[in-house]
Amino acid sequence: MYNKIKTVKTSTEGTLNMLGLAKRVKARILLTSTSEVYGDPLVHPQKEDYFGNVNMLGPRSCYDEGKRLAETLMMSYHEQGGVETRIARIFNTFGPNMHPSDGRVVSNFIVQALQGKDLTIYGDGMQTRSFQYVDDLVEGLILLMESDEILPVNLGNPREMNIKEFAAIIQKKIGTNNPTGKEVNIVHLKSTKDDPRKRKPDISKAKRVLGWVPKVDTEDGLDLTIKYFQSEIERLGEIDIVGPNQKSVMKQRQLSFERETLE
Repeated sequence: MYNKIKTVKTSTEGTLNMLGLAKRVKARILLTSTSEVYGDPLVHPQKEDYFGNVNMLGPRSCYDEGKRLAETLMMSYHEQGGVETRIARIFNTFGPNMHPSDGRVVSNFIVQALQGKDLTIYGDGMQTRSFQYVDDLVEGLILLMESDEILPVNLGNPREMNIKEFAAIIQKKIGTNNPTGKEVNIVHLKSTKDDPRKRKPDISKAKRVLGWVPKVDTEDGLDLTIKYFQSEIERLGEIDIVGPNQKSVMKQRQLSFERETLE
């Protein structure tokens, strides 16, 4: 959201460039699409044949619409150019080696708790998400690439939980056991525009076509992720999170990007 133009160009021009390369060298190409193509869904859980409910003018549209067009490009190159394409619609994924300031709810909550700060929920916290561990995703991507499936496949953990519940899990796992010894509370801030109220994958196609189901329990994956983030905080010192109200961090990143572009 701090660089909408670069985001939409990556999904569209980037995908177009890679498809041209795949066609030229006769390679099979994978698009890591996203559950965001479903927008704020009116169908629950979300199946691959659902067209979605996306606000093309909203604050998330640079990512949502960029990925939707990327899928269109993939299918066009397959149908017209004969390119071997694969499309994975990935739902929330977490695990070690995430960027601690990527703005995702998993990294934000863990980093906040480990630094003895309150966990910030935007809105009432009743919006739901489904969290899968990275090992499960990688296995699903490999199986998809080895398959003959051309149309999109959902890859996600069908265990659905609301953000308030998820925050409570992080609070319980870390709590006053954080290095600062401070009590970690849950606070609510103003909700963000177009934040999806429901998000849960229907993975019946992945089961049928790929023989894939997630195997790692969310809590077990969180333990490994917390351990990683703790080592990153020890290595880097204090870490700032990114969210709708962290405009100073976002502005700093925007200025950094502009300097890199000029150079």
